[in-house]
Amino acid sequence: MKFTLSWLKEHLDTNATLGEITEALTDLGLEVEEVADPAARLKTFTLAKVLDASQHPAADRLQVCRVLTDEGEKQIVCGAPNARAGITVVLAKPGDYVPGIDVTLGVGKIRGVESHGMMASERELELSDEHDGIIELPSGEVGQRFVDWLARNAPEKIDPMIYVKITPNRPDALGVHGIARDLAARGLGTLKPVPEAKVTPGFPCPIDVKIEPEVADKAPFFSGRVVRGVSNGASPEWLQKRLRAIGLRPINVLVDITNFFTYDLNRPLHVFDAAKVKGNLTLRPAREGERIVALDEKTYDLPAHAVVICDETGPESIAGIMGGAASGAENDTTDVFIEAAYFDPISTAATGRALKINSDARYRFERGIDPNFTLHGLDLATQMVIDLCGGEASEIVTAGEIPVTDRAYRLDPARTTSLVGLEISPETQRATLQALGFRLEGDMAHVPSWRPDVLGEADLVEEIARIASLTKLEGKPLPRPQPGVPKPILTPLQVREKAARRQAAALGYNECVTYSFIDEAGAALFGGGGDAVRVENPISSEMTHLRPDLLPGLLAAAARNQARGFTDLALFEIGPVFAGGEPGEQTTQLTGLLVGSNAPRDPFGSRRKVDLYDAKADAESVLSTLGAPAKAQINRKLDGWWHPGRAGNVALGPNLLASFGEIHPKVLRQMDVKGPAVAFTIRIANIPFPKAKTASRPALEISELQAVERDFAFVVDPGVEALSLVNAAQGADKALIQSVTVFDQFTGLEDGRKSVAITARLQPRDKTLTDSEIDAISQKIIDKVQKATGGVLRT
Repeated sequence: MKFTLSWLKEHLDTNATLGEITEALTDLGLEVEEVADPAARLKTFTLAKVLDASQHPAADRLQVCRVLTDEGEKQIVCGAPNARAGITVVLAKPGDYVPGIDVTLGVGKIRGVESHGMMASERELELSDEHDGIIELPSGEVGQRFVDWLARNAPEKIDPMIYVKITPNRPDALGVHGIARDLAARGLGTLKPVPEAKVTPGFPCPIDVKIEPEVADKAPFFSGRVVRGVSNGASPEWLQKRLRAIGLRPINVLVDITNFFTYDLNRPLHVFDAAKVKGNLTLRPAREGERIVALDEKTYDLPAHAVVICDETGPESIAGIMGGAASGAENDTTDVFIEAAYFDPISTAATGRALKINSDARYRFERGIDPNFTLHGLDLATQMVIDLCGGEASEIVTAGEIPVTDRAYRLDPARTTSLVGLEISPETQRATLQALGFRLEGDMAHVPSWRPDVLGEADLVEEIARIASLTKLEGKPLPRPQPGVPKPILTPLQVREKAARRQAAALGYNECVTYSFIDEAGAALFGGGGDAVRVENPISSEMTHLRPDLLPGLLAAAARNQARGFTDLALFEIGPVFAGGEPGEQTTQLTGLLVGSNAPRDPFGSRRKVDLYDAKADAESVLSTLGAPAKAQINRKLDGWWHPGRAGNVALGPNLLASFGEIHPKVLRQMDVKGPAVAFTIRIANIPFPKAKTASRPALEISELQAVERDFAFVVDPGVEALSLVNAAQGADKALIQSVTVFDQFTGLEDGRKSVAITARLQPRDKTLTDSEIDAISQKIIDKVQKATGGVLRT
């Protein structure tokens, strides 16, 4: 299994070094066979500048160059046609090993002229096959290491390739995503989820599929769809580079996509040229005397036990092994049938051995791929085909059933100690299995569909031990039991802070950790900057005061990111803020900041600027996680750094829980942040703790009685906020009124007044409401709104 470091980082969010990753892989049981690191073989080469180039006295095609190096001026004889004065080049000095020509340089004479090194081409440095001239760099300083220049300007040229030897019991590691999952479980990063495809079928599939009963156990499930109107040809450069890096030859974009999914997500696929398929496709046993010309251009006599995919003319593919040349995708292909299936491992292995075909598809099917990923993989492949080749997708056709792989085994934490000898806490054991994709229900661990090798309780222990690392085994005396239960380490507020941090990260925010000290001007913008919070001996002029809020640090971080070209940001911080210098005047907040747009640019027009509703939704999500009451009120008693008309507070009476909305434009100008920018602040300590402490959630209360909705339209003054109507109506009967929402507003009535329409949802608990009871509640709502706002019911 080969992959590059950048490819791995497409699935794993990590800052681990190449050495840390390769060491962890071997320790996890994924033995690293080889690491091809271009940076290691280029570390001796430096940048130089050609000062002068003149004709060699004894050779027409050679030039004698005067080159400025970090060791002074050197004379170098060069035969490249582009050698000339003024260009920046890559220099190999005497004593350097040049990998492309397998030579260690020395000082030599060329046609009687002494040469101190050479100026290298890309092929001589094994960067590409280009050798028509020496490397010309658009920038760079004399003496700078070439690998450092590449790291900043062309990192893909020094992308390390990692070759991992996968044992037969680990088919899940035959995709880059599976390897990333193991590393994430070890703690070397965060596993990125497999994306969801957005394929909208446009027409019924013209090719149907069928599985004959004789091969139903060998080919349990077969699916596919047609994509018409594609434009085949050369793959984009990023895809070609990725395949070349692991030793695959790019063919055309359709074939390259199938190879990409084989290695990326361990999802073998096959693409038929739909125009060459006659009729429908059927999976059946091979018949006596049948032959097929496969994609490797070899003719194979099919054994009787082989499963073949046929159309009306005969076999078009050897199931799970290799496709046929007759229906393969060519550069002029316009309509394709994309096939994704699940084939029995034993049957696939027997056919592959009989035919002596070693293909990437066979290698994976005979070890067991994830059957539950079949349709998802088909959608993702279809999405990539449409993105790269255009076209329109049909509906999916299927035959057979996806095999049921559900199984569960009891997790006994004590067995890890007895079987392996490692002391691992039950929580860590459960977290390890969850990180590997296991689903835990009580003490039962449900095995994910991509792990056919886990077949018992001992296998669970093995997974826990290899993630924890067997290198941690050490001789210990048997522990003595100690009475008593240890006290909890974290306080309730610390537990709440941890939950808030995790929820903010789950919402897509990146955590920042900024100093608690800011400058006086920044503190004054957010209600601070007084002498009570002035630092006696500040470490710099920009850290003179304790921060009154977390927003100054986040806005400063956003300004730094924007200055470096990162315009769309989602940042959060959790930490202390200071209202004064005395004990008790320090509180903990969580603040989130959104700047720019909600998504990167895409062809579907989903990108938009962030607004206050984004901040409000995220604030409500964090509040819900921390157990805040659902019926908190919204008010506009705002601090000065919020936009007066586009922000609000979430409160329980006078108890302020959170603030959200747009940052005031004057604050953004002073902080040098280019808007729009919205934020939310959660005052964690202000959220009431539950009165009863239980280990479980309260029972869900659902009424069996039909809810009733009543609409009201009130004529009010133009300055009356709709929220005032909602709060007043909600307070008419807090037990019976489940919710109140605004659904319409009409301005321009007589005397400049406006009409606001609301819906009140009444949810009875013990009996069905009668008409008279509904009328009574409705009258209470009218009276409450009239008293609170002066509004009258519109007739």
